[in-house]
Amino acid sequence: MNICIVGIGLIGGSMALDLKKRGFGAKVIGVDINPQHANIAKLSKLVDETMELEEAVEQSDLIIIATPIDVTKQLLPDILSLCEGSEKVVTDVGSTKAGILQKIQNHSNRKQYVASHPMAGTEFSGPLAAISRLFDYKTAIICDSGNSSRQALEIVRQMYETLHMKVIFMKPHEHDVSAAYVSHISHISAFALSLAVLEKEKDEKRILDLASGGFATTVRLAKSSAEMWVPVFDQNSDYVLEVLDTYIEKLGQFRQAITLKDHKELTRLIQESNKIQKIL
Repeated sequence: MNICIVGIGLIGGSMALDLKKRGFGAKVIGVDINPQHANIAKLSKLVDETMELEEAVEQSDLIIIATPIDVTKQLLPDILSLCEGSEKVVTDVGSTKAGILQKIQNHSNRKQYVASHPMAGTEFSGPLAAISRLFDYKTAIICDSGNSSRQALEIVRQMYETLHMKVIFMKPHEHDVSAAYVSHISHISAFALSLAVLEKEKDEKRILDLASGGFATTVRLAKSSAEMWVPVFDQNSDYVLEVLDTYIEKLGQFRQAITLKDHKELTRLIQESNKIQKIL
């Protein structure tokens, strides 16, 4: 099997690294609109070679789209058309699914596409951020599986099992609201906290001196790229806004309790939040 990875950043590069290392494919071909990323991916041996999109698709059996979500929506219909009349399988790794699926729901080659989302990542981006074992023992979600062929589903399932991931199936809208709660709001929180600290504390050295492990962990995601996250917030805006409203409501409860010096209410809120430990 030859594998084409479109977008050789953190996710695409990390997939290439472990799919090659674990023998899932004979050759990994990289496609990236950024020539520097393409060169780095080839020089660092993330991929065996790089090509233009049409040539790479023609030579591949599995095409993985690992671009920002807005770019994925643009590329997917064309890539499915390039695969027409073959058994080539196409998947993507985007963190929203409903919009993408709506875009190609009537495509004549829909059955060769598997909508997926590996729940893994770091705050870094680009091919130099690619790391081995990024996906180990994490969860990969497949959506709208009923409209994918059995053969396509099996190949994508095997791919994620090669990455040592647990595969689960969800409806697209269920996936998007869950992603908003467990992933997207975390990034907004980190961005907002980083902005608040930068606005209130002008002394950069003092931030560095006083930043404890808790602060560093909380704002870690604030290093994430706007190129990746602006399209996510846009494509999943309804659910992100729903989650954001809930988050603001909870912040308001803490603010009121602190203002009123209501220690009992503060204790209740903290103890209620502690219940997340049982889940995690």
